[in-house]
Amino acid sequence: VQRNSEGDGYIDLGKKKHATVRAFKNIPLLDIREFYGTGSEEKPGKKGISLTLEQWQVLRANVETIDQLFSEISK
Repeated sequence: VQRNSEGDGYIDLGKKKHATVRAFKNIPLLDIREFYGTGSEEKPGKKGISLTLEQWQVLRANVETIDQLFSEISK
């Protein structure tokens, strides 16, 4: 786990995409976002999505289904 300048933990997904767990207005969110810039000068872009804890739990509960859908289109 890496930390951004605000102390939020994030995972580097590659190709300048990060998955960050942070709070916005006291609501915990999983923020998956593209970044621009280089190195310590990276800034969040407009392209991204924020999931609430409940939405994350639904997504996580359906990982096998998503894997199956990926498998179907990768044939």
